[in-house]
This record gives sequence, structure tokens and C-alpha cells, in this order.
Amino acid sequence: MKEVKTLRDLYHNANYCQNCGKHLELKQDREGKLRAICPDCAFVLYKNPIPAAAILALNDAGEILLVKRLFEPRAGMWALPSGYIEIDMSPEENAIAEMKEETGLDGEVDHCIAWYYGYSPIYLRTLSIGFRMNITGGRLQAGDDAEQAEFFPLDQLPPIAFDAHKHFIKLETGVDAP
Repeated sequence: MKEVKTLRDLYHNANYCQNCGKHLELKQDREGKLRAICPDCAFVLYKNPIPAAAILALNDAGEILLVKRLFEPRAGMWALPSGYIEIDMSPEENAIAEMKEETGLDGEVDHCIAWYYGYSPIYLRTLSIGFRMNITGGRLQAGDDAEQAEFFPLDQLPPIAFDAHKHFIKLETGVDAP
């Protein structure tokens, strides 16, 4: 993804109004911030971070649940089960759904670990929310966009794909993930 150096770069692909289809113009909004604004209907395109949920779950042996990513970004690398938060789900509901979709396991949210604001190779910025999950059932199997789903001892972690996931692992387990 193209590096953003200025606010103009942020809107480099914002061409047409989502509301009426007219060409958007880069100009200052009522707060003095540069935005893509429709001159006809006054629609304002806000470029905001995309929310995501990540799940940290341990089995009875204290091993961490990871998935090997099937698709970009970072295909082939290991990560916590995770996904972008759907508009019709709360962050907690999304975490439960992502765990089931990617690993075949059922779970319930124990607590929120923290949040992490970081770079995204697709959406520029994400706001990730980490959840500690308790496994309540299901059968371990890769699904959705996971190539594999496995438990790893905390002292034998593979390289982790995302800084947010490394952050959640460190906060929850004390382990510096590679």
C-alpha cells in the first residue's frame, strides 16, 4: 500500500460520492480538516481506522491457539484468530464468531485484554481489540480464511504476523512473540 505522507495522499483514491455519484473535491470541512466532500450533496468521506477483533485462547495445557493465514495480508504467517468487526455485531459477538469460523472452536469472552492502534496493509489503519476467550466446545479445524489452526507452547511460538497480536500476547501471557 502507498505510504501516506500528507492528508492529500490519504484521499488519493477517493473520487466519487457514495451518496449521489458526483466527483468529490478535497477541501476543508467545517472543522478545518481536509476531507473529500461532495460539492452537490455535501456528503463527507471520512477516512477512519477499521475496527478488528483478535482472540487469545489457551487450552488446558497452557498452549496458545493460532491460525496460519490463508489469504493476504501476511498469507502463510501465524496469527491469533481475528477479523474485521462486522457492522451488525458487537466486538464481543464478532470475536466469538471469528473463533468459530477460523478454528471450529466455540468460546465465550472472558475479558478485553486491550486495544491497539496500528498500520494495516489494506485499510491503512486499524483499531484492534484483543479478547481473552475461554474455549467451551467445538472441534479444532481450520476454516474460513485459515490454512491451519493449532495450539503452540508459549515458549515455541512461530513468527506472528501482526504487531497488534504480539501486543495482546505480551500483555496477556508475558511472552514476547517473535
